[in-house]
Amino acid sequence: MAIDRWTSGAYYEQWMGRWSQLLAGEFLDWLKMPAGLQWLDVCCGSGVVSTAIAERNEADSVVGVDLSAAQIEFARRHRARENVRFEIADAMSLPFPDSSFDIAVCGLGLNFIPDPVQALPELKRVVRPRGTIAAYVWDYAEGARFLREFWDAAVAIDPEAAEFDQARRFTICTRDTLQLPFESAKFEDITVHALEIVTRFSSFDDYWSPLLTGQGSAPAYLATRDEKTKAAIRERLRKKLPANSQGAIELPARAWAVRARRQMHG
Repeated sequence: MAIDRWTSGAYYEQWMGRWSQLLAGEFLDWLKMPAGLQWLDVCCGSGVVSTAIAERNEADSVVGVDLSAAQIEFARRHRARENVRFEIADAMSLPFPDSSFDIAVCGLGLNFIPDPVQALPELKRVVRPRGTIAAYVWDYAEGARFLREFWDAAVAIDPEAAEFDQARRFTICTRDTLQLPFESAKFEDITVHALEIVTRFSSFDDYWSPLLTGQGSAPAYLATRDEKTKAAIRERLRKKLPANSQGAIELPARAWAVRARRQMHG
């Protein structure tokens, strides 16, 4: 099984950052949280969501945490703000006292936590009673077409790719399954919502090049294949992806978002 690598903030930006920015805006618009809150951004990566919170929600403070030292270093260098700080921390063992935050969020990271079911009670612990916990994940099976097209092409060329396919690995990432761990953690007012964006690539190379960064699941898988297999996948995608007369490619992408509240007691 390929390891989901998160070893470069710059490469992550190339691979996923632009789509993270679009989704962060949709997510925060949906949450509609008031100004002046204290936020925790779990699995913050290169700091996209943390920055969006600071800029769009007039937060009192934002703490972004991630287990990747490289991602945190990038975030500190490129996304520093007066009311935003970044720390290395494990989502399943957060270094904060009980009831430290008004809201905890996790953008495109919940499924990468080794045990999301264990992590949610930890998020609940650090959020104040009646505070909000919210997250979003790609709809790998159907909605995130730029990823679905890649995995379908990879499996057609290399049957072993099925073992790496995020839709198969991350069963939490559907409308029905995303809310289940929140129910298990005894949250209240659980709501699931679709976040819709369009991923636009100026050319096929603009689509393909980020897949060579080694960051994340699909690029990490591709890095394990020989040049012949890579070339075959590349050509299959080139023939299949819909391009307009200028060579640009537009693919719809959906993520599932969930929000819930900590109970007043417990």
